[in-house]
Amino acid sequence: MTIPQAVGLGIAGDELGKKIAGNEVSVGRTVTSTTIGAGLGAAAAGGLVVAGVAAAAPVVVPLAVAAGAVSFVKSLFD
Repeated sequence: MTIPQAVGLGIAGDELGKKIAGNEVSVGRTVTSTTIGAGLGAAAAGGLVVAGVAAAAPVVVPLAVAAGAVSFVKSLFD
């Protein structure tokens, strides 16, 4: 996975967070967006990894963290 893919997943996470928690910037929306972004990152990376869990961790964790971080930052300023 690349940085542009992580950014795309993070933006998608924030957009879904807006639909769930509303458009107002708040702690609840930030938490929701971050969680969804990290989940999307983990799901996207997990879908691409066909090896065992130990082999998947180096791919899944960084992408999930990056996508969650993008969602977190975007939810604070949008």
